[in-house]
Amino acid sequence: MLKKLASDALGLSDIGKIIGPADYDKTDADDYIRHEDNEKIYFLIKTKADEYCFTNLAFIHVDGDTAVSSKRTLKRYAYSQYKFADVALETAGKVDLDVEIKFTLGNQAFSIDVDKKQLDQLKDLYKALGYIAEVTHENSIQMDMATQSLDRAVQVLHNARPSDVQLADQYKQLTEFGFDWMQQARAKYHEKDFGAVFEKYINN
Repeated sequence: MLKKLASDALGLSDIGKIIGPADYDKTDADDYIRHEDNEKIYFLIKTKADEYCFTNLAFIHVDGDTAVSSKRTLKRYAYSQYKFADVALETAGKVDLDVEIKFTLGNQAFSIDVDKKQLDQLKDLYKALGYIAEVTHENSIQMDMATQSLDRAVQVLHNARPSDVQLADQYKQLTEFGFDWMQQARAKYHEKDFGAVFEKYINN
């Protein structure tokens, strides 16, 4: 008990270990994976207090108060709702025991310390998160452009001033076309599953 408290005081309990696939089922995060929706763990970091789990669909944070407390809070960040940004990897100095990966999801910032002996594995995660951040940023731009194009079409129709009957018919056609078009755009530019990206970069 005293050893655990000393570890907490020195901050050593915050240094995480990357867990291999063979041991995923021994973690708390695994209990909350949506296997029914084909969700799969691709990377998992465990400290004495927390777990940081990256699946194809979401980032799951099992948030512990301290290393000596059994209390946990589960927080799920679906990639379809929260976007990665500011992805950074901080390597270790000569006396450091850890390396650090940083990123934001939505407006929530994360900074995770990992044993520096596992830097090569953490580099893989850094590549994957950086790529996902680039893809979602570009997709947001494309969705904005699609929305603006549809808005312009509506404005052009409004300014054309056809008869009321023609206007109603054209609005109906444009609305139906716009709905179908935006559905297609959303399916193309609003990705939810990044399993292919993790499989490309993660080499557990």
